[in-house]
Amino acid sequence: MKIYPESAVVQLEFDKVKSLLAAHCKTDFAKNKAENLRIHTHKNYIELELQQSHEYKLVEMHSMYFPNDFTLNIQRDIKLLGITGSMLTGEQFINLRRLAENIGSIFRWFDAERRLAYPALTKVIENTYYEKAIAVLIDEVLDEGGNVKDNASENLQRIRMSLYRKRNEQRRVFERVIARLAKQGYTADIDESFSNGRRVVAVFSEYKRQVKGILHGESDSRKTAFIEPEETIELNNDIFSLENDERKEVLRILRELTNRLSIYAALLQTYFEIAGEYDFIRAKARLAIDVNGNFPNVLDKAHVELKEAYHPLLYLYNNKSGKLTIPVDITLDDKQRILIISGPNAGGKTVTMKTIGLNQLMLQSGLLVPVHPTSQMGIFKQLFIHIGDTQSLEFELSTYSSHLLHMKHFIENANGKTLFFIDELGSGSDPNLGGAFAEVILEELARRHSIGIVTTHYLNLKVMANHTQGIVNGAMAFDEVNLRPMYKLIVGKPGSSYTFSIAQRIGLPQPLINRAKKLVDEDHFRLDKLLNRTEQDLQHIDKEKKELSRLLKENERLKKEMEVVMDKERHRQQVEILNQQNRITEERIANMKETERKLKQIVLEWRKAENKEEVMKQVQNLLFKKNEQHVNNKLAKKADKKYKETDEEIKAGMKVKMKKNHQVGEVKEIRGRRAIVQIGLLPMNVELTDLIAVEEKQAAE
Repeated sequence: MKIYPESAVVQLEFDKVKSLLAAHCKTDFAKNKAENLRIHTHKNYIELELQQSHEYKLVEMHSMYFPNDFTLNIQRDIKLLGITGSMLTGEQFINLRRLAENIGSIFRWFDAERRLAYPALTKVIENTYYEKAIAVLIDEVLDEGGNVKDNASENLQRIRMSLYRKRNEQRRVFERVIARLAKQGYTADIDESFSNGRRVVAVFSEYKRQVKGILHGESDSRKTAFIEPEETIELNNDIFSLENDERKEVLRILRELTNRLSIYAALLQTYFEIAGEYDFIRAKARLAIDVNGNFPNVLDKAHVELKEAYHPLLYLYNNKSGKLTIPVDITLDDKQRILIISGPNAGGKTVTMKTIGLNQLMLQSGLLVPVHPTSQMGIFKQLFIHIGDTQSLEFELSTYSSHLLHMKHFIENANGKTLFFIDELGSGSDPNLGGAFAEVILEELARRHSIGIVTTHYLNLKVMANHTQGIVNGAMAFDEVNLRPMYKLIVGKPGSSYTFSIAQRIGLPQPLINRAKKLVDEDHFRLDKLLNRTEQDLQHIDKEKKELSRLLKENERLKKEMEVVMDKERHRQQVEILNQQNRITEERIANMKETERKLKQIVLEWRKAENKEEVMKQVQNLLFKKNEQHVNNKLAKKADKKYKETDEEIKAGMKVKMKKNHQVGEVKEIRGRRAIVQIGLLPMNVELTDLIAVEEKQAAE
């Protein structure tokens, strides 16, 4: 991407974003990539980078472990491995083994299922393979501490065995010498020491001539002499020779191992870059989590459609301070290419521009941006900005001259793939003349189909936006009642500068403000006042619209809840009806079976009985129960007319009604689950479940 001027990256604070990214990197490889972050213009490359960051973000948010733990910078060791005749140390080989193990863990992590779930992350290892032989070759020679194993070669094993024996023999001889000298009272307090790798005995200086051996030196106080006993001189010489042989054999083995592994130097370099690449992707994912970054839709054309876009640095700062960050919603496309933002100073115009510019740089650098995922962001090949006072002392340019110099570059180089930002277009000169130049510049940029944002206080630019195709007005909301900015962008109408309102807020004397109002052109003043009133009315309408939307959503929610309740009630009623119908049907079937059984019994009795009339009576009683039911209904009506049912627990002395024949009596005694009820003169033993407590209606009244 072509950026003008060179300081644009700093002005948009992209360097701070790169610093935040580098702070998340663990490897030097990733830090170098973060510090030299490239801004790309190819859609495929940008989408791949964004997809990789998005997939790693999902891994982090689901608390999954990704096995990329290698952070050492061993690039120099890998280069040395590829040089003929070179030799690596045991520690360097262990680091290479750790790198190979790390890559092996990554390959195992990407099983068939995860390769499908994380295709972009899989692409990092797509063109390579895991070589087990690297770890096997190193393990054959070195232990976990990087020391050459005894069995690395037969010669080394023989040398170390000889060393072991000689050292044991030397230890035994030396201990005998010390015991003898100590018994004679020659040894000093420390008994023994080492000098130039040889074991020596410490004796008092006055006895040094009585001890046969080689004098290696004396202490600083001259009270102690260090002597190598003659009994161990030959053994020490043998040990020194064997140690030298061991050192030569170890170097030979390490040189041979270096030569055997040199064929994997290029592969290990690839492994090193893979580990660094995954570290870089992890850093981008963690930065995205910090700033609430998301993966928007990327279009291969000049287009800006941001929903709930935040300035990442402002978002971080406000989160730490516990403040609310106001997002930006904006659309710039073929129909509305240039947005003119007006409104009071310190209302958020410049922050809005920087939000869009910084998010665009982050997107084209492969970083997830703090916007709603449904946002659509295009790709631009040029980004021009002009923010702040650009007075140049070096070239003796005034503020306005420098401003025009920048505008000259904009006009000459802008095209349909250019995104530009101009803060206070036309400032630094006479308002009328500067405003005229500003109109001409905007018309030219619109003619070149460039997309951008301009902030201004000029009324002529606000008027121009209403009748020029491709240019649209916008305003930063301002609360005139409380005299404070609301940091919210409203697209579609110009804004007032609130000059006199801010003056009142600051506390300027009212007579001065009134005199200033009289000096302003009446039409100009009326227009500014009209903008004030329009903006406040729109804010009021916006509040009412939000409240109405909230009430409609609440009403819809209650409606759905009511429908659910009604559906449940209808279902319950249908189930109850079906239960009642089933119960009635079951009772009918039971009655019919009982009637059939009794008729069969009567037929048998008819055949046997001599008195046929008695049998006929039984048939009548069985088949003509309606009369009995009619009597029961009469009794029920009579009981209901005189008595009223209650829910009281049945006790002795209470009036009760029998459920079957509706007769009323008095409870004389309770016997477990049954009661003795006196009806008329006859006491009856009845189950409590067949009784209902009642009381006389006149007594109740």
